[in-house]
Amino acid sequence: MVGGGITGLSAAYRLREIAATREIPLEVALLERGDRVGGPLETIRRDGFVIETGADSFLSEKPWAADLARRLGLGAELIPTREIYRRTFVVRAGHLVAIPAGFSMLAPSHLGPVFFSPLFSILGKLRIALEPLIPARTDGADESLASFVTRRLGREVLERVAQPLAGGIYTADPNRLSIAATLPRFVEMERRHGSLIKGLRAAERSSTAKNRNVSGARWSLFQSFKTGMAALPKALAAKLGSSIRKSAEVVAMSRDGERWRLATANGDTVEADAVIVAAPAYATARILSSIAPRAAQLLAQISYASAATVNLAFMQSDFPAPPEAFGFVVPAIERRRIIAGSFSSFKFEGRAPDGAVLARAFVGGVLQKEMMLLSDDEIVAAVRDEFRALLGIGVTPTIVEVRRWPNSMPQYEVGHLARVTEIETLLADVPAFAIAGAAYRGVGIPDCVRSGEQASDAIFAKLISDT
Repeated sequence: MVGGGITGLSAAYRLREIAATREIPLEVALLERGDRVGGPLETIRRDGFVIETGADSFLSEKPWAADLARRLGLGAELIPTREIYRRTFVVRAGHLVAIPAGFSMLAPSHLGPVFFSPLFSILGKLRIALEPLIPARTDGADESLASFVTRRLGREVLERVAQPLAGGIYTADPNRLSIAATLPRFVEMERRHGSLIKGLRAAERSSTAKNRNVSGARWSLFQSFKTGMAALPKALAAKLGSSIRKSAEVVAMSRDGERWRLATANGDTVEADAVIVAAPAYATARILSSIAPRAAQLLAQISYASAATVNLAFMQSDFPAPPEAFGFVVPAIERRRIIAGSFSSFKFEGRAPDGAVLARAFVGGVLQKEMMLLSDDEIVAAVRDEFRALLGIGVTPTIVEVRRWPNSMPQYEVGHLARVTEIETLLADVPAFAIAGAAYRGVGIPDCVRSGEQASDAIFAKLISDT
């Protein structure tokens, strides 16, 4: 196993599970280039605060992460978002404006809240109302998020809602982001219903859990852990024990007869019957350059963005008016220096002591590359300036925690799924080998867990069939 992020950990544990169930002896070695496992899932506990430096939750609608947590004995640790604060703001002209109720990422299910919202102009609202009359595309070709949203709902929806919400997830340029690879649900709505608004209404009618007062992301579907997101990789690492080898960066790989030979940067050599690479696409490309040159070339074409999180702790009394929401997103057209802000202690119970607020900001991404050139102190100063302007909070935070994540966000550009399919086809001919991770068919934690487990299932089946 190459790579000790959540994908590699999940894959390694899955192999252990299968082998134990089948009562087949199996040795797993997980090689991680750094000095810790878990990737961006890192939690800091300090002075009563539970500080997430990476992802702070996962989507429970995709069951793979929650299922894994339960198999690890973490079922009682799972917690939902706090219902009272389930809404999102968007910055418009320097002010926080609530996303209209019933607005789901790209489109509204009902026009009433849109017409009463100050988020869109009169012309923008009329353009949204015309969406059910816009003919659906029938050619099935991939297109960018910007093209899809503008075509169906108009430019204002793209600039005011779709770009900042998608930007908060993918840190991407909407003109290059593939709608089919990132938000296929909406592509399917257009295909089946001829309209996103009609599709959302149909989904609402078929749902047994209606909640029209939730806006933006579907916050009721998100979960975390009482002790923080690091609970998941920590539990996996505890199960894997000595199978994990840290500071073991794989720099080359070759096939020697029926076995693989992996060379690490520290001069060690590891032999294996099968290999799963759960490293970033660019690292996987380097490892595969001599084994599968064309696949390596395609892997290298998957670009990545860098980002940083800044956690800040305040007292609730420091805010002129505490923002009663999970957070806010910042459209690129506002020309501010943060992508989004969130309030961890409003989102989940137990994230801050009574009377305190744990907030965090996101900076960087494709549209703010220049922010990653700043020092930590300069990033913090920029975030505090934005919080002062948008939230009216000018006091010095009691805790500041900056974490950079260089080249951490794979960019699903137009044509991404076709590229991944070609990569998978090419690698199908490589014996006892698989790839997994966020670079291929989903960036979320459940997607990564599923990717790792599927790779392990395939590799185990291959090993059994060859014996």
